[in-house]
Amino acid sequence: MNLKNSSYTLLLIPFLLVMVIGCNKKTEDKGPIDPKVAKLKLPDGFVAEHIYSPGDNDQGSWVAMTFDDKNRLITADQYGFLYRLEIPEIGSDSLAPKIEKLIVGNVSEPQVGMGYAQGLLYAFNSLYVMVNHNANENFEKSTGLYRLEDKDGDDQYETVTQIRGFTGEPGEHGPHSMKLSPDGKSIYLIAGNHVDVPEMDAYRLPKVWDEDNLFPLIKDPRGHANNRMAPGGWIAKIDPEGTNWELISAGFRNAFDFAINEAGDMFAYDADMEWDFGMPWYRPTRINHVTSGSEFGWRTGNSKWSPNFPDNLPAVLNIGQGSPTNAMFGTHAKFPEKYRTALYAFDWSFGIIYAIHLKPAGATYEATAEEFISGSPLPLTDGEIGPDGAMYFMTGGRRLESDLYRVYYDGEIKASEKKPLLASDLPQEAKLRRQLEEFHVSDAPAAGLDLAWPNLKHSDRFVQYAARIVLEHQPVNSWKAKALAEKDPATLTQTMIALARHSGKGQGEPMIQALIGIDYGSLNEKGKQDLLRAFELILYRQGTPNATVKNQLIAYLDPNFPANDNDLDRSLSVLLVHLDAPTAVEKTLALLKNAKDDPEYQKTFISSSDLVLRNPQYGLDIAQMLANVPPAQQTYYATVLGNAKAGWNPDLRNEYFTWIQNAFKYKGGRSYVGFIDRARKMALTHVDQKDFDLYNEMSGAALLTGSGNDLVVSDVQPEGPGRRWTVEEALPLMADLSGRDLVKGKAMYSATLCLSCHTMQGEGGIIGPDLTQLGTRFSAKDILESTINPSDVISEQYHSTIFELKAGGSVVGRLTDEDGTHYFVSQNPFAPETIRTVAKSEVASTKNSDVSIMLPGMINRLNEEELKDLMAYLISGGNPDHEVYQDKKMTAK
Repeated sequence: MNLKNSSYTLLLIPFLLVMVIGCNKKTEDKGPIDPKVAKLKLPDGFVAEHIYSPGDNDQGSWVAMTFDDKNRLITADQYGFLYRLEIPEIGSDSLAPKIEKLIVGNVSEPQVGMGYAQGLLYAFNSLYVMVNHNANENFEKSTGLYRLEDKDGDDQYETVTQIRGFTGEPGEHGPHSMKLSPDGKSIYLIAGNHVDVPEMDAYRLPKVWDEDNLFPLIKDPRGHANNRMAPGGWIAKIDPEGTNWELISAGFRNAFDFAINEAGDMFAYDADMEWDFGMPWYRPTRINHVTSGSEFGWRTGNSKWSPNFPDNLPAVLNIGQGSPTNAMFGTHAKFPEKYRTALYAFDWSFGIIYAIHLKPAGATYEATAEEFISGSPLPLTDGEIGPDGAMYFMTGGRRLESDLYRVYYDGEIKASEKKPLLASDLPQEAKLRRQLEEFHVSDAPAAGLDLAWPNLKHSDRFVQYAARIVLEHQPVNSWKAKALAEKDPATLTQTMIALARHSGKGQGEPMIQALIGIDYGSLNEKGKQDLLRAFELILYRQGTPNATVKNQLIAYLDPNFPANDNDLDRSLSVLLVHLDAPTAVEKTLALLKNAKDDPEYQKTFISSSDLVLRNPQYGLDIAQMLANVPPAQQTYYATVLGNAKAGWNPDLRNEYFTWIQNAFKYKGGRSYVGFIDRARKMALTHVDQKDFDLYNEMSGAALLTGSGNDLVVSDVQPEGPGRRWTVEEALPLMADLSGRDLVKGKAMYSATLCLSCHTMQGEGGIIGPDLTQLGTRFSAKDILESTINPSDVISEQYHSTIFELKAGGSVVGRLTDEDGTHYFVSQNPFAPETIRTVAKSEVASTKNSDVSIMLPGMINRLNEEELKDLMAYLISGGNPDHEVYQDKKMTAK
């Protein structure tokens, strides 16, 4: 809360908010800078232009774009029409575009002939439109892919052909983007995990997918994607008419977009499930190298595959929390070579365009990243490199304010610096992978087996994966006997994975017996992980073997557990508990007590603490979670034990259920409490009925609401309905604050999280100033202005600092101290004692953020009476004898 004329900034609400950074590009003084440009952070030499705001003209919120053959930009309102723009050239006196609403087909407004699109592509003299919509009287088209053509030459699209409708659940996890293939003959398209995989004419990823997980299944407690099963989101290739469909890859959560580099390699930017944050199955947003027949392991609920599993491929870069939208290469951009070859990944939530720099490494790539453009708010939706070599991007989505920008490089670019990446320049491993991928087709020639077999033990994971997929495209009878007789451990493991995926129930015993012939101790960690995964697939697909083989498998695994390796111990605990191994519960519970998380596991480019100050909606949740993050490895073991049936005694039960109750003190993603509760309830199904009440109470039942998804909140919470308060709306209510409720006022003070950062009557946080004497120094109007518009005035005492890093990106937080070589930065108001150390040698510059660290909008939960009670409490300083707590008659006396 920034009180005008004050000597300090008043912070009623938590220490959060997004940073807003002015453009680094120095330009001549051309008058006032458009604030929509001023908020952008750009690399040196780049210039941003704000082209258009569709919301100012009732044209919706734009989420998709493409350029046509006349260099016109075509855009899509998420919930409405398509638009076509002629944009002035760079350097024009006016940037105002000529805009045309496309009325497609024989309809009259307000009916929409074509729109509601989440993907657009101009190709083959046609406009391809990916519709995401339930048909209604306003727009009769349903979710699907449509082709628009101008057959009469009047420059209007009168012909609409549905290429294919999609089943599933349309929405933001529906069908998304399209890209022209490098050879210009086909179209690639991508869909999220709420779209069923349609029947294909060909499958590079064999159509044998399943959940493939012995980890006890707990679907999302709040119901998200609970009916969405394998294989999740997918990528397909089609011909221009859409008559031939080939599945390329699957296993995504909700990758909105993908891009193809000069060498013809594809990369997708996949989404995280933010409700899973802090849990062992959480997967950050990530860049995936999409190869032929690739699988990336998304599964519903807690069943997402480990990136270490050999039957899926890992990310080339884990980025962090966010909401991926666009992905594109700068191939045709008039940018310096570093940025021309970059992959650009758009994050809607935190307003960042990442530049991903990819370097060939074996059969895949190594990746580094930097922030290319950022701002706040900047809800990025889509982007294209235009015919002029500039980057065009849009903001909007979910009916948010929408804007169109252009970014170009205003410096010299030497043609000699251009170094395109050609397929012929790729490493031998990449060439071998591509050679193997030629056999990822049905009826592939048997020569594929000869090429694949020696490469099943290849040290490059992407080559090894491609070799196994070759195997899976061959008739099983042509390689089964050879596989079961194989002596090389790596080759045997990979062939058993393939055989398990292509064999029926009850055929697993020969596979298990072949695998237990491997000397486990001689394997490296990857070899052990692959072997354990092979056992899991066999048990899942073929079922539990007979007692003799089962006991042989237990005897093989048990001496190696625990392995003192988090990944291996996860797999071993799952297998041994599933097999009812006598010592499995005791050993797993021993790990549960002291397990530590591996900081390198799925390590991200951007840390969550760096995102706290970038988004007022998500930053608060992140800060609260980071203050008390759940122990993910322990949570994994607790979930495994939830389904353990054998090996318990009263002491072990007490220890387990006590841990469960203690787990409710942590703060994870929105589904964390529900996941712990479902593990708790699963475990309770295995206790004697006479002990149920004892363990139900011991495990924290009284802490939970009826749904089990939330903790019981004893404090008074706002009843609402709230609103987006403005000073003009709120100030008249302050005319009469007599007779207010002290108890409710204090409750609202806590519910709006003022208590987290401020002291009142000796209680509360210490991030912001003490508010006890607030009402004696400032008027109600001052307090409202500072609460509702916290960035109008920012005191030097409470500003945050932006540390621009030489390597790209930035760190934002409160500078608490510094010495000759380091800055010490606090980034989380709920854990101010957690300090990030930033080496001064890594910092290019520092500046004060021009956005308050106080979160706006927290009073928006309150109705009129609740707002009045809060304001009375602030003005009174919590003094019960203050006049606001007297009725009018008492005040008059």
